Amino acid sequence: MPSRTFQNLKDEKKQRVTAALLTEFSQHSLPDAEVARIIKQAGISRGAFYKYFPDLTDAYLYLFSTVMDEVHAPITAAGRQLTARDYYRMVADFVDRVHHSPYYDFIRRHFLTNEGVLPVRRAAEPRGDTEWAVMALCHTTINECLQDPTGQVVALIRLRKILEKLLQ
Repeated sequence: MPSRTFQNLKDEKKQRVTAALLTEFSQHSLPDAEVARIIKQAGISRGAFYKYFPDLTDAYLYLFSTVMDEVHAPITAAGRQLTARDYYRMVADFVDRVHHSPYYDFIRRHFLTNEGVLPVRRAAEPRGDTEWAVMALCHTTINECLQDPTGQVVALIRLRKILEKLLQ
């Protein structure tokens, strides 16, 4: 995660660096990303970049965490036991939000290329087998919708049917 130095930056500079990371990781996979392009867009030195992040993977993980916090905010705010309809609606709304957000290319590239090169990390520990299955189904459906937007309706209908059976 980013250093204390990065966390203590003025908001304007932190936003500039974050925007440069978003541009780089939306246009290039993690293995093809370059510090040179990031520092040029952010207007910082190479030394400053490495003062903020130990490496590109750490910078990517910071950005990924930031994006996921923002796009998952409506889901984590629910704070109650969710029904099949709730999960379906959240996934459909999430896919719609992502398609119309500045994070679309970043999240799509994450599923297509970057997820496979990152260390395995679980964002949230499911509370049981059913919740794990629901999380897996929802994330697989999101992945399908981002990889093939033309199949989104079919993927969401399939998700709704399976969730209804699973959460009866």
